[in-house]
Amino acid sequence: MSRFWSPIVHTLTPYVPGEQPRMAGLVKLNTNENPYPPSPKVLAAIAAETGDGLRLYPDPVSLKLRTAIGALHDVDPSEVFVGNGSDEVLAHAFMGLFSHDRPLLFPDITYSFYPVYCGLYGVRHVTVPLDDAMQVGVDDYRQPAGAIILPNPNAPTGSALPLAEIERLVSEHPDAVVAIDEAYVDFGGESAIPLVKRYPNLLVIHTLSKSRSLAGLRVGFAIGQRPLIEALERVKDSFNSYPLDRLAAAGATAAIEDAAWFDETRGKVMASRARLTSELEAMGFVVLPSAANFVFARHPEHAGAELAGKLRERAIIVRHFNKPRIEDYLRITIGTDDECRRLTEALREIV
Repeated sequence: MSRFWSPIVHTLTPYVPGEQPRMAGLVKLNTNENPYPPSPKVLAAIAAETGDGLRLYPDPVSLKLRTAIGALHDVDPSEVFVGNGSDEVLAHAFMGLFSHDRPLLFPDITYSFYPVYCGLYGVRHVTVPLDDAMQVGVDDYRQPAGAIILPNPNAPTGSALPLAEIERLVSEHPDAVVAIDEAYVDFGGESAIPLVKRYPNLLVIHTLSKSRSLAGLRVGFAIGQRPLIEALERVKDSFNSYPLDRLAAAGATAAIEDAAWFDETRGKVMASRARLTSELEAMGFVVLPSAANFVFARHPEHAGAELAGKLRERAIIVRHFNKPRIEDYLRITIGTDDECRRLTEALREIV
């Protein structure tokens, strides 16, 4: 604490990111990074930008990247917003679209950055409990709302709603912005982007950190009808007119355009997820259905903190949340097949 802090700093409870440990021989399965490298075309595009052009500011509207995203998802580039990771895109949405007289709604067990942004921007919110099966119930959102944000698939549970349920949620709240955070959708979920043309209140947010293997580059985007995108742009240009540098924009564009690499690597992750789920269930774990690049699992005879601690002793890091309802679960990122093998061998010894 300091007497120089502004009043808002005293009230903040900052987001705690996943640990980035430095351990020899580490199996790192705690932050949902892709176990496979980015496309070689990404590396070539970044290398091509490391010349004299770095003395110049980047394109403030990232038109080439927005055009590539628009072509991929069949929307106009003017309906695409890009930012420094999806967290920045989310931050602008909280400020520009979610602060209303009625509360923002989101699940009680979900991405833990949401309440942090509410505190930072003074957004009143109400959490909607997941059901006993840790699933989102669209009917539970039939209450007054200024806006709704819902990860699909949800994090940390990994469960996904079908597109018909997402459309029902959007159509039942025509006077509220409904943001669908699709950070993990490429691993088995149904994207809501095709609904954007029909629903002016729908904003869909993506990241290139997961399925495009670019967590270190920090690129995210949102797709929505032009008035929603303009709100994000107005916030951005009141904060930072150049959120994406030349290297990030070039690498992200190449990643979006390399469909073959994207399909190959996400296919590997989904296949590994299926194998890991089967092996965990054979050991007695309860594993929630996952459409993400992680699984959420608990063992009825072992506390989550105990399992996480014993795995750490074996240089295997998973994510444990010491929170009500989920304190016995582990969120396990899907690694390479060798990393998954080391994990399951360790768990067999423990349980």
